Amino acid sequence: MATVTFDNASRVYPGQERPAVDNLNIEIGDGEFLVLVGPSGCGKSTSLRMLAGLEEIDAGRILIGDRDVTDVPPKDRDIAMVFQNYALYPHMSVADNMGFALKIAGNPKAEIRKRVEDAAEILDLTEYLD
Repeated sequence: MATVTFDNASRVYPGQERPAVDNLNIEIGDGEFLVLVGPSGCGKSTSLRMLAGLEEIDAGRILIGDRDVTDVPPKDRDIAMVFQNYALYPHMSVADNMGFALKIAGNPKAEIRKRVEDAAEILDLTEYLD
């Protein structure tokens, strides 16, 4: 794991005047557990999507460890995101959704299955895998 730093990170959606995330400054220490809580529309999911590289960062930067990942493509960030529903891609099983980034990274099928099963057990999702 590594420290995650949002350094004045902002996201303004096209056509909007008000930022979805406005100058977020937070440092999450290596091994620290963080819960984001707030009302709908306050920027929780947008912030996580920015970290994962799924949303552009319009100002500021995001660091993982000492590495500035602000402009790094999602596939090259070596992180994953657990979504609010079980399956981001509805045509795929939960197991395939969970292992998708590992598959794209070229990991062996047996390793992907093991890591997905381990994560599913931790998240209490085993019964939903297939």
